[in-house]
Amino acid sequence: MIAVVRGEAPLIVSIPHAGTEIPDDLVGDVHSLDRARYDADLYIDRLYAFATELGATIVRTTISRTVIDMNRDPSGASLYPGQATTDLCPLTTFDGEPLWREGRAPNAAEIARRRGMYFEPYHTALEAEIARLRRLHSNIVLYEAHSIRSYVPRLFDGELAQFNIGTNSGKACAPELTHAVEKACGPSQVTDGRFKGGWTTRHYGRPESGVHAIQMELAMRGYIDEVAPQDWPPPWDSARAAACQDILRDVLLAALDFAMGKA
Repeated sequence: MIAVVRGEAPLIVSIPHAGTEIPDDLVGDVHSLDRARYDADLYIDRLYAFATELGATIVRTTISRTVIDMNRDPSGASLYPGQATTDLCPLTTFDGEPLWREGRAPNAAEIARRRGMYFEPYHTALEAEIARLRRLHSNIVLYEAHSIRSYVPRLFDGELAQFNIGTNSGKACAPELTHAVEKACGPSQVTDGRFKGGWTTRHYGRPESGVHAIQMELAMRGYIDEVAPQDWPPPWDSARAAACQDILRDVLLAALDFAMGKA
């Protein structure tokens, strides 16, 4: 369920939403497996696999965000009050379609069970890697890797920018890191727009303590063909992904240069 690939560089790539696994005990509760997997950050683990070549540590989960979202406040508080979003244990898709059969939505006891079984182990692993690398480096970067379809009218208007950087309005990392990542992304980027960083970025980002957290929300069109829902998921597109990876490599190298005081 949780995979950790350890590196020695001052960089952690957290991948909380690429998983599509629905545990056997919940398969009968979801509206459909296709719907339950539709909002995954599709192929993000594959897109960032090159990060190990840079010495980065990767922490990811195979569990679907439909089961529990590793990037939401465990208290259940909304990250974006007044705006459409999804819950710690989502009840609907990004498009507002119900995820659970009638009478099968998770209650408080079930949410607590999933927190203990899936959410807490993920963050225990993440915390352990943060602590390990902080013993080796004065500054580290926690990079949250995400993606989303370019058009999700319920969540945002129009077409999403290609690169969406979240820093919790500058609170989660030093401005020098933000500027370095912006420069690496090029013109099709927005910082702290619709996506300001999820709970992980906000919770762990403590630049005064040497932990700089930043989130990257990619528009999926940068690496795959965003096909109609009935044709989802689209196949992996090696050529398109390679072009996106060239930019992401520069992004991660910029993060490393910052952490090592080279920026």
